Amino acid sequence: MGRASAAGALGRHGEELAAEHLAQRDYRILARNWRADPVRDGVRGEADLVAEHDGWLVVVEVKTRSSFHYGHPFESITPPKAARLHRLAVAWARLHGRDPRLIRVDAVAVTALPGTPPCIEVLTRIH
Repeated sequence: MGRASAAGALGRHGEELAAEHLAQRDYRILARNWRADPVRDGVRGEADLVAEHDGWLVVVEVKTRSSFHYGHPFESITPPKAARLHRLAVAWARLHGRDPRLIRVDAVAVTALPGTPPCIEVLTRIH
């Protein structure tokens, strides 16, 4: 398996683990890998997960790593990325008739170190 396909498989596995973890914590998953249409939505990008939790519409960024060589997964979510995720949440809300004032952006870090069970961490309201 090539490096890109291995990374893709790791990312998909991390998203699945994140979705299961969130569902156990009363998040209702509404969409996976939702891609905005820049013409229709005014923003470019993809939301890994869109969910509902405690009355909030939540866009969830999932970061999966198999080592800490590039730092903790949350470190890759820069302020510009968090702002873009917020714009994606607003676009999804408007497209689906939801109140864009009741949105938030959460992040999930999945660390799958070789030989150990995955560690899943949730960061609520990153933006």
